[in-house]
Amino acid sequence: MTWESVFGHAEPYPEQAAGIETAIETADDGGFVVLEGACGTGKTMLALTAGIDRVRDPDSDYERVVVLTSVKQQLRQFEDDLRTINDNLPDDWRPVSGLTLVGKADVCPYSRERVAGIDEKNVYDRCEGLRERTRNLVGDGGDTTAASLVSQARSAQTGLADSSSSGPDYLETAGDPTPYLPEMPEYGDTEFCPFYAQFLDDLPEDGDPIEAVPFDFDSQGLIEPDDLVSLSAGFGTCPHSMMGAVLSHVEVVVGNYYHAFDPTTASTFTGALLDDSTFLVCDEAHMLEPRVRDLVSDAVGDVSLRDAESELTRVIQPVEFEDDGAKSTGAQTMDAQLVRAELEESDVTLSELKELRSFVRDLREELDRRVTAHLDHVQPDWRADLTQLDDHELPLRDPEVPATDEITEWAGEEGYDGGVWARAEIIGSTVARILNSAEEEDKKRVTPGVGRVLGEWYRQDHERYFREIELERTWDETQPPDSWRRAYNARLALHNCVPSDAIGDRLAEFGGGVLMSATLEPLDVFRRVSGLDYLEEEGRPVVERTFGLGFPEENRASFAVDAPKFTYGNRGSPGEDNETRRVYADSVAEVARRPGNVLVGMPSYGEAEWIASVLRERLDKPVLVDESSDDVATESLKTDFFGGQDKVLVTSLRGTLTEGVDYRGDRLSAAVVCGVPIINTASPRTKALVTAYDREFGSDGSAAGRGTGGGGGGGGSRSGFETALTVPAVRKARQAIGRVIRGSDEVGVRVFVDGRYARESWNSVREYLPEEEREEFRPVSPDMLSFALDRFWDGEASL
Repeated sequence: MTWESVFGHAEPYPEQAAGIETAIETADDGGFVVLEGACGTGKTMLALTAGIDRVRDPDSDYERVVVLTSVKQQLRQFEDDLRTINDNLPDDWRPVSGLTLVGKADVCPYSRERVAGIDEKNVYDRCEGLRERTRNLVGDGGDTTAASLVSQARSAQTGLADSSSSGPDYLETAGDPTPYLPEMPEYGDTEFCPFYAQFLDDLPEDGDPIEAVPFDFDSQGLIEPDDLVSLSAGFGTCPHSMMGAVLSHVEVVVGNYYHAFDPTTASTFTGALLDDSTFLVCDEAHMLEPRVRDLVSDAVGDVSLRDAESELTRVIQPVEFEDDGAKSTGAQTMDAQLVRAELEESDVTLSELKELRSFVRDLREELDRRVTAHLDHVQPDWRADLTQLDDHELPLRDPEVPATDEITEWAGEEGYDGGVWARAEIIGSTVARILNSAEEEDKKRVTPGVGRVLGEWYRQDHERYFREIELERTWDETQPPDSWRRAYNARLALHNCVPSDAIGDRLAEFGGGVLMSATLEPLDVFRRVSGLDYLEEEGRPVVERTFGLGFPEENRASFAVDAPKFTYGNRGSPGEDNETRRVYADSVAEVARRPGNVLVGMPSYGEAEWIASVLRERLDKPVLVDESSDDVATESLKTDFFGGQDKVLVTSLRGTLTEGVDYRGDRLSAAVVCGVPIINTASPRTKALVTAYDREFGSDGSAAGRGTGGGGGGGGSRSGFETALTVPAVRKARQAIGRVIRGSDEVGVRVFVDGRYARESWNSVREYLPEEEREEFRPVSPDMLSFALDRFWDGEASL
């Protein structure tokens, strides 16, 4: 066989064909291709073709393709391309089997239909409790079996059918009936899940869970969530358990970054995919570093500390009552026996429980003291109006000088040594087991999570990790009116500033594959921050490929407007009227008044509101403004933008409408980006990030290479500011600009407005554009932009 048999279209683009062959050769050597390809160049089909070719080749060791993406739109694109591949396979080939990974809320029949007291908010806690009770009923050694539980649940349905002239009230989901009632069945006084009971009944005693799957997944092609629910629940078995059973047997698995990089999810659910028989496709790979940084960072909230103290007390009290000789009820005596038995089995002592409780209590008091002192310092009258408070960061060390944090120092002074930190997670797991055995409530216990964070806080270093207190605005009417807890959710946060080891270690578990995006340049930075340089040092090849826009150049015009830098020092607040703001208002209006839909990307939502107000005064077109809102609102906004007359859509470059959204065809005629969207450099966390990157990737491995935004060039040493802030910001801007031209027949204009894109200078970002883009984005003065746009839209030669 050849990869051409897998490729889903009649002919590949020349660069597509070269990319497929490179990916196949590199994967055979256990390596990765790092691919930057412009929007519309067929990266999705390229990667799927190479991976499926390896899986279908009998001489290859690859058994499956795992696709990871951070954007839902791109997940849909992989699903569409897999269908295209299956539709065009040779007649004698079986379809390529595939599965889309989702969470329990998307596949649990009860959650989907919001019955039996289960919805998307409580499905995880309820599911775990129901599964445990179902297993306990089956495992008691009595007459109860999984088959008898299923029979009872089905007979309840039959009984209803016999007594109702209108027929049984089946629970229906995904358009099909299930064999059970919408209410949760009970065995005696114990609730159980009939879907999970059916799975347990079908599960072979010592066999592969795949033998419990009641449908032929090999012939299904791509199994989407609704397909999985329909196929599973119709047979009366658990769709989520079916997803786990099928997972390692299908040829293509499509999921999110957290399926591979979240420590909990990867170890408990997708661990079977993390080996050298898996061909990895990592899409939107420019987001790999920030997304994984979030996944491998951690925090513990004030409320969680409070709840952990309560859970520890509920475990400690029965034993204390018994030890004190207090009169106790039978239930209390039973609880004491249960606690002692679990502690003995877990090698956890009562004194350790008490010490951890004291530590958590004192930690909350110290948190309260620090937050109160901070607010008193920055806003002495804060108690007068809690609604006026803003989010805050309270660094626990100088963010630019790695050192032991103040909370760790405080704990040592209070007599809490490393033992209480290190043992906290084990103690927390023991507390959860005791409470789950003693209490009927389906509830996730917080002490294990608190213990995990405390353990990580103690174990991790102080150079790559930064610790701080975060105050995030919320509102809790149950708290006293003069307490900061009424206005804030406070967290002890542990930030992994440099996640390259976590990324590289996980990538090393896969056999090989493709990491791709439309915006990976500069590739030397990407390789470094994603741990790929480490893999290459270990003997695994890393091959770089860059594919530019192969579509007709006469169909697009690309300008870099040499305007004053769009920095706060130049522009001031959105309400100000100054020369910088006038230049930007004029430039954006010039682009937006031309025919077609126009996308405007601003550094923040506040600046988006400002430019929208300007455009509404100057244009006849409707102006839509994106806000930081939920997916439903965003989808509605997209629908409005794409329908009817020409419009302008204004958004933040850190929103969801500038990445992964398909503006194909005539959906977009122009995109304009204002400024370089560098995140807040005054934030302690940002300063710590820059310092950590200086020390990790600077020329001498220390902060000596620290810079303020420019220079570096080529493949040599780059400052922490460049690596951590400037390069990701330019990628954000390029993502937005790349929405315009996505096909050979599309016509449009791409405009950067900020002198840093237009000219070489000490703080220029032009060097971070690929060479082809530097050549295309011709510098133009603000007063010449209108003339240049007219020449393009009038069909004359571009500048």
